[in-house]
Amino acid sequence: MSDRPIDRAGGRAGERPAGQPVESAVRSAQDIRETARRLAGLHETALTGDHLPADLPRDTPRTVIGESWRRVLDRGVDPERGSDQHPLSVAELEHRRQKSQLASILPVLGGGLLPTADAAQQIMVVTDADGRVLWREGSAPIRRMADRLGFERGADWTEGTVGTNAIGTALVARSPVLVHSAEHFLRSHHTWTCAAAPLHDPRDGRLLGTVDVSGPAHSFHPTTLALVSAVARLAEGELRSRHHASLERLRASAAPVLARIGGRALAVDPHGWTAAVTGMTPPDRVALPKEPAAGPLWLPRYGMCTLEPLPGGWLIRPGRPEPAAGPHRVVLDLGGPGGPAVTVAGPAGSWSHALTPRHAELLFLLAARPPGRSAAELARDLFGDGGRTVTVRAELSRLRRHLGGVLAHRPYRFADGVEVDLRLPARPAELLPHSTAPAVLAARRAGAGAGRG
Repeated sequence: MSDRPIDRAGGRAGERPAGQPVESAVRSAQDIRETARRLAGLHETALTGDHLPADLPRDTPRTVIGESWRRVLDRGVDPERGSDQHPLSVAELEHRRQKSQLASILPVLGGGLLPTADAAQQIMVVTDADGRVLWREGSAPIRRMADRLGFERGADWTEGTVGTNAIGTALVARSPVLVHSAEHFLRSHHTWTCAAAPLHDPRDGRLLGTVDVSGPAHSFHPTTLALVSAVARLAEGELRSRHHASLERLRASAAPVLARIGGRALAVDPHGWTAAVTGMTPPDRVALPKEPAAGPLWLPRYGMCTLEPLPGGWLIRPGRPEPAAGPHRVVLDLGGPGGPAVTVAGPAGSWSHALTPRHAELLFLLAARPPGRSAAELARDLFGDGGRTVTVRAELSRLRRHLGGVLAHRPYRFADGVEVDLRLPARPAELLPHSTAPAVLAARRAGAGAGRG
């Protein structure tokens, strides 16, 4: 089965967003050769366990690569062959393609990247959030070279399988990454350079996958990472526009239903985003279970509710306030395969919610420090700057709207009587690996041993 062709006429490259973090790339053929030589020396030093030299190459993203090498070494990945690959079956690959939100924006990605990739003898690759290669398109000779590396449809391109690489490292760092030559952990990849950017669901920040441009190191252009980053943002903008259009359709179909209802009610899409409301202040979003069903449902903010299906969403009717006690147990899981998540349990039931990277950081800090933290202390924990209290208060306000009676303030903490179960990754290096917050970095170095006592 050949690689699925992608419509190249459906998108265009956008401008680089202001402030987008993009590592510098090599600028000439001489730079490429010199940088590759020095990187090869650094690579061998890292594998032998010696200290890295102070005169690191000026044009390489040292922090992101150094942290990735440490994670990969900790996992015991073989630099000669990587870990065992278990490619997806044809049926599973097709299933993942069909359910992926990225399928709808392939024309945007291909239209923005494939003309440049073809001209530079590169390939474009799109993966899901698990690092599985779903689509691959571009230069036929380079695709054959990629096949020899196992870089094919259905392959696992995470750090745990093939070591440091643009796709796997971008999935961890949650930001665009360039991996040049011997920055790759596997020696067999040292002749390649790759640039990847993560793709997020603009509705909730959930990671959907990555888009990557890869090929021989000598043919890579310095602006490739900037282009990949810009096209990724353009594709996310397309998803955002489609979401707004779907809410408008739901609002139109829900309007006559809400007009007949006495009391409070909301119309939300399948992900909880509010399209219309009556008798109450409209929230931006209601935290729904992953698989809601019609009937009674307990929601942290509204108590017992009734769910009724609508075309393209749900009608929520909040009931009377519950006389029962509030939530009594919170499970904060930072090591699960699906990413950081919180589960709240109480007398009326339980509810789970996937966390954004920032909310995962905040809940970890509060769970690790039971007495609580002031806004200034959390600002220092997150940014190293105690003056950034406005940002901290805004994020905690969003969290408290979602988590109901779970969080208290003055100081910020988990509410009295709430039992907190903090579940950390088995490997300390994988504690919120995307995070650069000073307190998280310190916990990672200390073995992530802080927990709620």
